[in-house]
Amino acid sequence: MLLPIIYGLGILLLIGLDQFVKHWIVANLALGQSVGLIPGILSITRINNTGAAWSLLSGHQTVFVIIALIATILIIYLLARYWSNGWYRIGLSLLLAGTAGNVIDRIFSNHVVDMFQLDFINFPIFNCADMYLTIGIIIIAIAIVREK
Repeated sequence: MLLPIIYGLGILLLIGLDQFVKHWIVANLALGQSVGLIPGILSITRINNTGAAWSLLSGHQTVFVIIALIATILIIYLLARYWSNGWYRIGLSLLLAGTAGNVIDRIFSNHVVDMFQLDFINFPIFNCADMYLTIGIIIIAIAIVREK
């Protein structure tokens, strides 16, 4: 009975970290401002993204909020259904934290704050929630492959 509480707290912590980083970036960097962290590798660049990766479907906040809310319900269902599988539990928890982190922005700010820029490749600027989503998907994909 303690494990669901630990996972719930972990998910809330990840959402809190995502929101903290976004608020810190907004408070300390002007829109479009960039600061190099690791030369040629990683910069912090503040952008407001009203779309998905590469700003796809920009300006369709309502669509993204509806999709995120449906995804949240589905993720919670899958988390309950596959709770006994530790890898699914971890991956789905990361998906839940990432989905919640970005939908909070969309609901309250009408955009998602992104900040991490990979300088060595043409890749969308992303945030902590995006990292949770990506890592969660990778974990679930590996778990699925290992099962087969």
